[in-house]
Amino acid sequence: METSPVTCRTLEDFYYIDAHTFEKQYKEVLSGYRRWSELSHADEWLVFPENIGEHLAIDETSLSNGELYTIVTNRDRHGREGCLVAIVSGTKSEDVIRALEEIPENRRETVKEVTLDLSDSMRKIVRSSFPKAQRVIDRFHIQKLACDAVQEIRIQHRWNAIQEANDAMENAKLEGREYVPFRYENGDTKNELLARSRYLLFKSADKWTKSQARRAKILFAEYPDLQQAYSLSHSLRMIFAKNTVKDAARLSMARWYNKVEEAGFHSFNVIAATFYEHYDDILNFYNNRSSNAAAESFNAKVKAFRAALRGIRDEKFFLYRLAMIYAYPH
Repeated sequence: METSPVTCRTLEDFYYIDAHTFEKQYKEVLSGYRRWSELSHADEWLVFPENIGEHLAIDETSLSNGELYTIVTNRDRHGREGCLVAIVSGTKSEDVIRALEEIPENRRETVKEVTLDLSDSMRKIVRSSFPKAQRVIDRFHIQKLACDAVQEIRIQHRWNAIQEANDAMENAKLEGREYVPFRYENGDTKNELLARSRYLLFKSADKWTKSQARRAKILFAEYPDLQQAYSLSHSLRMIFAKNTVKDAARLSMARWYNKVEEAGFHSFNVIAATFYEHYDDILNFYNNRSSNAAAESFNAKVKAFRAALRGIRDEKFFLYRLAMIYAYPH
């Protein structure tokens, strides 16, 4: 039996698909985007009532050019398919509430718990749209406020140290001598000590490295107010970490308030006032120890998806693809 000879083909014998053309064909024809029932209002609001559950999370995220969207997710779906309940353009409470009204009232009333941050608009949205749900303010937002207060004190000291060094250099120049900065036993100048202490102030002392512990000892000896502020921040972290009973946490929080008043730090007084306004919602954390980690995780997935696409050129199409992954069953 005769066989046909094998012929060598050059690259020119093959057809290649132009990437731009394929991308356009995928969007316009293959993906089903143009037949999407939500297309007309996708960049304003998307709501998926079938994905609602008893435990929700609400947060805001930026899709492109700094434009914010409010996102509601079902925490029980753990960031997988069916976790996206709603995504609404902007953070204006009235707009988000209006969009969430697309979900039947009887379904919204089944929600038992919603985690959120300290935003008053988010609080208003939850109160109006999920009236029977318990609001839980995320503990990590609370802890971040305390950490920011510590860093504010450190930064103020650093500006003063920079000015002090500039004045000393200027004096040395006027006097015609070489400027030699003072260095602590670990080799840091005052400015370097404050700059290099940033990360250790975020961590518990038992997690410091040897060099960080040495630097902290020098830092707190030089700046006792920083040690006091760090102690307040750390004790607040421990209240959330160790207390398992709501009443015990309430007592610990009251004691923490007293320490804040005694310290007299403006930033911590602002935090204490914020706590007073959101007291019950903060303490609701101890009912189930719920956090807004699910919302933060979903935001990270959105940002990773955006990065994989090298940005967003068509917002509606991006939202369509997001819905295909996280809203509809596969």
